[in-house]
Amino acid sequence: MNHDADRPDPDTLLARLENEAAQARRGKLKIFFGACPGVGKTFAMLTAAQGLRQQGQEVMVGVAETHGRAETAALLEGLTILPRRGIDYKGHRLEEFDLDAALARRPALILIDELAHSNAPGSRHPKRWQDIEELLSAGIDVNTTVNVQHVESLNDVVGQITGVRVWERVPDHVIDQADEMVLVDLPPEELMHRLREGKVYLPQQAERAVEHFFRKGNLLALRELALRRTADRVDGDVRAWRRETSTSTVWPIRETVLVCVGPGPDSEKLVRRAARRSNQTGAPWHALAIETPFMQSLPDKARARVLDMLKLARELGAQTASIAAPDAAEAAIGYAREHNLGALLVGRDRYRRLPWQHGFAERLGRLAPDLELLQIAREDEDRPEGPTPAPSRPLTVPSWRPIGEAALTVGLVTALSAPLHDVLDRANIVMIFLLAVVFIAIRSGKQAAIIGAFLSVACFDFFYVPPRFTFAVHDAQYLVTFAVMLTVALVVGPLTADLRFQAAAARKREQRLRALYEMARDLSSALSVEQIVEICRNFFQRGFNAPVAVFLPGKGGRVALAEGSTPLPEVDDGIAQWSHDHGQNAGTGTDTLPSSQALYVPLKAPSRRCGVLAIAPEGASWELPPDQQQLLDTSATLTAIALERVHYVTLTRDAQVDMESERLRNSLLSAISHDLRTPLTVISGLAEAMLMASPPLAEPHAGLAQAIRDQVARTTSMVVNLLEMARMQMGQVTLQREWQTLEEVVGLSMEQCAPLLSGHAIRIDLPGDLPLIEIDTRLMERVFNNLLENAARHTPSGSAIAITARVAGAFAEIIVEDDGPGFPPGMEKKLFDKFTRGKMERSDSGFGLGLTIVRSILEAHGGTIRAENRSEGGARFTMLLPLGHPPTLQEELEDG
Repeated sequence: MNHDADRPDPDTLLARLENEAAQARRGKLKIFFGACPGVGKTFAMLTAAQGLRQQGQEVMVGVAETHGRAETAALLEGLTILPRRGIDYKGHRLEEFDLDAALARRPALILIDELAHSNAPGSRHPKRWQDIEELLSAGIDVNTTVNVQHVESLNDVVGQITGVRVWERVPDHVIDQADEMVLVDLPPEELMHRLREGKVYLPQQAERAVEHFFRKGNLLALRELALRRTADRVDGDVRAWRRETSTSTVWPIRETVLVCVGPGPDSEKLVRRAARRSNQTGAPWHALAIETPFMQSLPDKARARVLDMLKLARELGAQTASIAAPDAAEAAIGYAREHNLGALLVGRDRYRRLPWQHGFAERLGRLAPDLELLQIAREDEDRPEGPTPAPSRPLTVPSWRPIGEAALTVGLVTALSAPLHDVLDRANIVMIFLLAVVFIAIRSGKQAAIIGAFLSVACFDFFYVPPRFTFAVHDAQYLVTFAVMLTVALVVGPLTADLRFQAAAARKREQRLRALYEMARDLSSALSVEQIVEICRNFFQRGFNAPVAVFLPGKGGRVALAEGSTPLPEVDDGIAQWSHDHGQNAGTGTDTLPSSQALYVPLKAPSRRCGVLAIAPEGASWELPPDQQQLLDTSATLTAIALERVHYVTLTRDAQVDMESERLRNSLLSAISHDLRTPLTVISGLAEAMLMASPPLAEPHAGLAQAIRDQVARTTSMVVNLLEMARMQMGQVTLQREWQTLEEVVGLSMEQCAPLLSGHAIRIDLPGDLPLIEIDTRLMERVFNNLLENAARHTPSGSAIAITARVAGAFAEIIVEDDGPGFPPGMEKKLFDKFTRGKMERSDSGFGLGLTIVRSILEAHGGTIRAENRSEGGARFTMLLPLGHPPTLQEELEDG
């Protein structure tokens, strides 16, 4: 028994100790995981907290959403409840978890419900799970809850099942890093019974939930997803424990399968068979390619077929890997034990041509009798195909090349050592022949080394052992010499060949890693697209000896050559566009347009496609070996991530510039508005005094005073708009809401705009049963002032202006319309942009801020506004304001 194989690796032990030290300083995260709302996650969390409290542990409740359930609220008794922090947002008071208070009090354990919750704007973190991360980093234990539909990787699956897309999501790594996950499960029938009893939602909400989300099929599917996600978590815990304890025995907990792929025709059948088995059992499966010395001796086209099989396996849902090893069978068994894979799926061995040859499946069965071995039939048993998937040794007749190289080397050594027959002792001559075997192993590989070992013994016997030039042996001691010489040669030769292979594989890995490291280092410091293009050009010229062009998406999704990228005559823009649209490789060496002279690789970043790499090799066809193909794919991914980073950095920088420009402009407008109001007030007062002078002013002086007063009033209105816009943009406006009748607000506005409306027919239709609206009266006056002024200025004298209102569902619909010329085509939405004025407006008609202020005020109230042209002519503004729940007379009396 080999005890060294079971001994833990020192580096692994050191890494484990460092990880345990870091985990000891970090708080523990426990997640109560459920399939959907109502299964009892919060109830289970509070029940466990009460048990810990009774044991004397300090427990604090940060957030616990009882949703009005009396049995859940009863579990809060005796627990310390942390007061929530109030945040004002758009006129509403929101209650959020107080992270700073929790950090200051540092409880041993804190309960925080709803892990996927989005915090209100103004909080330190946008997501609640980020608050929990900070608590864990501070050494505070946290218990929380989450449903399966909030898991990031399962969000799209849940959306397809239920038809509801959940926008509050939790990254998978947060759940994977939890120290403990408790599944809170409830059968669908019992959950629907609780729903009808009102224990999950209010009766009205429960009816809608049963009709849409809480259908039995949805609940069954969500329950299966939750169970599978929990099983994956437990499976990960098992693998981690096996690694920590250096356990090599496979535990057949799940029907996991490892399929070994190679360049043979059976690999595709193996991959598809494994995928079907996985779909039937729901268990994960792995696909493994093993680079043996024999595999490296195959043509590049055959080796590229291995990479195609790995890609196919990935597309079918497998976890893939490619490793280098001298012995495929031992490598496959080691991989299976490391990942706790209980079954190996391989092709059936071909018949033996030589007695000592053993097939791949046969060697697996001998070396790992504890693993389940599944063999499938071959495509054509009589057809002489290539090697079996990832063979440890070929089952073909040995080629003449290694035999010739071994014979030539042994012959040269025999001829060169012949003059030394009388000078050197026979033991030294044996050393020379052993050295020849080592040379053969280094030069020609394992097969040639074995042949050279036998030839060396034969030549030593024939030429140097008396009687010479015959294979007869008179001294029996030489038989021992032959046996030792042959044994040493057979051991040293293959070992040397294996070391040579491992050194070559390590050297290639080091070259690839160094190239990728240098590229990643350069890309991490790139600040522009031009720098990224230059790095790509240098990398592909050095690593692939091929020029490259980079295409980036522009308006409408059309790709165009990036700045700094050199046009290549072999590159077709249409193929680059196809590769970008479909996210697939195209061109030479692929199944799409293989006659093209360039290879097109889409640049796929985590959130979007960032462009296309077009590589123009020197030859007409470009078949990359697997290691080079992996290098190409990884470099393309690094390039895509760098382009995405630069893209978002540019967007962030532009947004910061816009925000700073807006802030400076608003500050300037506010300052100017304040400075202008004082002299305007003085001028207005002087004009009013002149008009009220006794005796009255004669013409034309009276007309001039009247014109001064009108212009001052108009300028004051514009200054007020400037000041109001600046205050709203800077967030300095706080709504002073009160329940008010719409009739009173409109009346105040009509009174203020009376001089402007004197030449128009005004019609007001406000129903008497229109309910009260909770609004900021001063700001809503500004809304109607601006709309009425806008209508008065853009309609001829004598035209009609109407204000009507009605109840539309949960909103009050208010319409201000006129019978003037209406809006220019296409201007309906642009009207609400800042500093936008009609084409026919005079230069002294205003700054174009009135409608922008109207929209901002309505949005602050939770309402909307839209502009449209009337079919019979004229303009119409339609506003929607939420009605809310006005207080009753009894409530008003009680408050008074």
